[in-house]
Amino acid sequence: LKVIAIDEQLRVVHENHVNFDKELPEFGTQSGVNIHKDRLTVTSPVLMWIKALDMVLEKMKSSGFNFSRVKALSGAGQQHGSVYWNDGASLILQNLPPEVPLHQALKSCFSVNNSPIWMDSSTSAQCSALEEAVGGAQKLADITGSRAYERFTGNQIAKIYSQSPEVYAQTERISLVSSFAASLFLGAYARIDYSDGSGMNLLHIREKVWSPVCLDACAPGLEKKLGHPVPCSKILGSISPYYVKRYGFNPSCKVVAFTGDNPASLAGMRLAEGDIAISLGTSDTLFLWIREPKPALDGHILCSPVETNAYMALLCFKNGSLMREKIRDEVASGSWEEFSKALTSTPAGNNGNIGFYFDVMEIIPQAVGIHRFDSQNNSVPSFPKEVEIRALIEGQFMVKRLHAEQLGYKILPTTRILATGGASYNKAILQILSDVFSAPVYTIDTANSACLGSAYRAVHGLVVETNVSLADVVKSAPGPRLIATPATGAAQVYQPLLKRYLALEQRVLDEAKNPTAASSE
Repeated sequence: LKVIAIDEQLRVVHENHVNFDKELPEFGTQSGVNIHKDRLTVTSPVLMWIKALDMVLEKMKSSGFNFSRVKALSGAGQQHGSVYWNDGASLILQNLPPEVPLHQALKSCFSVNNSPIWMDSSTSAQCSALEEAVGGAQKLADITGSRAYERFTGNQIAKIYSQSPEVYAQTERISLVSSFAASLFLGAYARIDYSDGSGMNLLHIREKVWSPVCLDACAPGLEKKLGHPVPCSKILGSISPYYVKRYGFNPSCKVVAFTGDNPASLAGMRLAEGDIAISLGTSDTLFLWIREPKPALDGHILCSPVETNAYMALLCFKNGSLMREKIRDEVASGSWEEFSKALTSTPAGNNGNIGFYFDVMEIIPQAVGIHRFDSQNNSVPSFPKEVEIRALIEGQFMVKRLHAEQLGYKILPTTRILATGGASYNKAILQILSDVFSAPVYTIDTANSACLGSAYRAVHGLVVETNVSLADVVKSAPGPRLIATPATGAAQVYQPLLKRYLALEQRVLDEAKNPTAASSE
């Protein structure tokens, strides 16, 4: 659990955190979670989260933090996770005794003590049933922004209803992790915001209401247990008297709707229309700002956390840094310097050579193995060292651009690419990113982007009714650093190459489905 406070100049004035495993060992978690015997069910103890909030506020208090100066707060929770409040819990929440820590006051408030979280993959049966109920995977994506995913909240609720109907019946309210945390500060059930609500397979992302067909497919009477969703910038109310008495908060301190960690990161990175954030980590993740979404079977469309009529898309690629390190070790003697030299010594477009590098089964596209093609689209067994390195990096970025555009993303003249993660320190890799996307690449420090984004959103919540955008609110914050701009002529090289890549990707997919035809060519 992390907290940061910012001042009116948007400077970070306080940071604190609680490590679940080290500081709350009594809950027996590893990395804050419990993996169950079936290896599919993954949960976190609700009371651990609450006790962590008690601890972080006590740490702030003992460091001399002045709570009375806080004008507004917001926050972020891991996406998709859910919290189940018992019948009668709202009365306890509204009347918290200030002399008692939260985890003691609320210990009997939950019908499910271990919350299902984003790592859970135990709901395949519920996913199939949901897709069938609405008329297929693409239809579900058209309504909710994603096909059915095991970690998505609607499917988790459906599992609880089918396995423990009595537990579901005694549940008065179901929160996301984000709206649960907001409820603790509000002293009342907080509404789910549109952006985090888009990660449930339940929200109609265009109409911003729960989809009746999706609700009915998951569990009866679900709409009442969820409450109405709200815009991300909505002020939910003033802070609960509990915090005024126990910590000295100002009673007029506002609680702005909390959201998911990915949407909050988009706010923290200050993405504007047409921008892309790309996290180059163990897996590579793309965050996109989209005006006209086209939901697909790959990737996720969520309502934007910073503008009610916009959307964000998330695309995740499994073969990220581990694949880059593997090729570096195999052909560049384990040296990034040698790897970068190979990139700078080969021409953009790699003389027409294209490669697909999937060490593990990829999500987008669903393929595995290494597939190399020469400039005439002939399958070849190997490439020279330099060609191999460039084929890897060009392929990794071409696939991202193509699938982003399939979701409705458009590169604008104002587009910026914000790169984060380990590979964002490598200038040669970022140059290719810039060339493939025909856009400048910046790097940004995002150690706490979700936390910072939540603080920015709290500031925004105070002024949103005056039609001020989040971009206006945060324009004085420190900006990203420009690292690379597209080389002259890069667009002309990559336009035809992108078309070929897409056709070859289809060929790789077809061959995976029909391996005998591939081997007899």
